[in-house]
Amino acid sequence: MFGRARLQSDYLDGFRLRGREVTRLESFSDAVFGFALTLLVVSLDVPRNFADLINTMRGFPAFAVCFFLLALIWNAHYNFCRRYGLEDTTARVLTCVLLFLVLFYVYPLKFLFNFAIVQTEPAPLQITRGQYSTLMTIYGLGLAAVYLALVSLYLHAYRLRDSLDLNELERLDTRYLIFRLSCLVAIGLVGAFLAQFRSAVFWSPWVYLALVPILRIHRLVHRRKRAPLLAAAPHR
Repeated sequence: MFGRARLQSDYLDGFRLRGREVTRLESFSDAVFGFALTLLVVSLDVPRNFADLINTMRGFPAFAVCFFLLALIWNAHYNFCRRYGLEDTTARVLTCVLLFLVLFYVYPLKFLFNFAIVQTEPAPLQITRGQYSTLMTIYGLGLAAVYLALVSLYLHAYRLRDSLDLNELERLDTRYLIFRLSCLVAIGLVGAFLAQFRSAVFWSPWVYLALVPILRIHRLVHRRKRAPLLAAAPHR
């Protein structure tokens, strides 16, 4: 009874969790993500009066969006660690690249959403068209670079699919994740590309909405392909 319960806990939705223990690499990653979130804090100073408090609170919607986006990146890396448990040189190097890019990504992310959401007195953010173009280019390239690092990690795991003994369901899920992450890379590059043109720069942020139908349709297709493999899996 206890043996079966332990065996079942090694699987999550049909995918065997090969990284059951928290490693030094994962601990280091969590520390860097925690530091990145600290950099997102609206203000490190305690409000001295009510007006300061209100101005600080106005920044929380932008902080919430940035927190959510960083949490998505952290979750993708967490799932990679749990599912594949890789600690070889390639995985360490790619993880360090990812963490470096995340730290680079924090301030453009924070500035962009403060500009897009806050825009309040007494000091609203104002930038020129050229500066806005540069901002959207930095954001798009930063997004693409971060998710390219994640794509590289999952591609590395897929290259080792025989060594990791991935079954058909696990291989399908890995390909699915590679596609989803690659879509984010592509959309970031498209957004950065549009930001280069004076007539299209203000369309640059709207291109990210294309992810909603693309990822939704792909998820539905994936679920249909996955269902028979999950039903046949010995551990669900």
